[in-house]
Amino acid sequence: MDFLSLMVRPFAACLILTGIHAYLGLHVIEREVIFVDLALAQIAAFGATLGFLWGFGLHSFEGYLIALAFTLIGAALFAATRLRKPVVPQEALIGVVYAVAAAAAILVLSRAPEGGEELKALMVGHLLFVDWPEIAKLFVLYSLIGIIHWRVRQPLLAISQDPERAFAQGLRVRWWDFLFYATFGFVVTSSVEIAGVLLVFSFLIVPALCGVLLAQTIPQRLLVGWVAGVVTTMGGISASYVWDLPTGATVVCAFGACLGMCAMLWRMREA
Repeated sequence: MDFLSLMVRPFAACLILTGIHAYLGLHVIEREVIFVDLALAQIAAFGATLGFLWGFGLHSFEGYLIALAFTLIGAALFAATRLRKPVVPQEALIGVVYAVAAAAAILVLSRAPEGGEELKALMVGHLLFVDWPEIAKLFVLYSLIGIIHWRVRQPLLAISQDPERAFAQGLRVRWWDFLFYATFGFVVTSSVEIAGVLLVFSFLIVPALCGVLLAQTIPQRLLVGWVAGVVTTMGGISASYVWDLPTGATVVCAFGACLGMCAMLWRMREA
């Protein structure tokens, strides 16, 4: 099978993932809750493993609904624990939730046949075998979420960039937070099903970090993030084809190299 016929579907999926995750990643970095993606992804994975134990396939519609329900519970938890004057950093709670969800998923899969293989599938996804109906579903869902975020961008950006001022202005921070985390949960649950936990985390954080390093305003950072995500995806997918490597893991490593190059460019500019 030639390069185009084998890799065009993973590349199309990666472009869609880059588009929504680079934007959400800017919010995550502004909020200083870097591991919220991993935590919500792991909660989704825990829900999927429970569905698997109850007899639903990891990539079935029923399994998706169970994973989404658990993710929304996680979104509500993170929104409810956002305090104006936090006693402990919210990142600590996010870390605990991630660890507990990961451990619970391992416990559940220990009771399921071939649990180790299913856990591996949750971590790396099935990007190489994604089909066009899945890609179309991602495009429609992420377009709708993108439209929602565009219409309410002002309060969401205000809360992400200066939460204390948002509280002082009387914004209903927890409700806006729930909207943010709920839509974030839809994205993470859908992305993890295809790309796995590690690649979804890379799509969320690395392009946004490149934007922060190389640009000043939100539109500029978003543009840099999209360019970095597209170029890295093309390089990673091409490398996986040429050297016959696992596609998801190769793209994750390519994102690491991309961040290193952006850090070097930032250093040269600051010198």
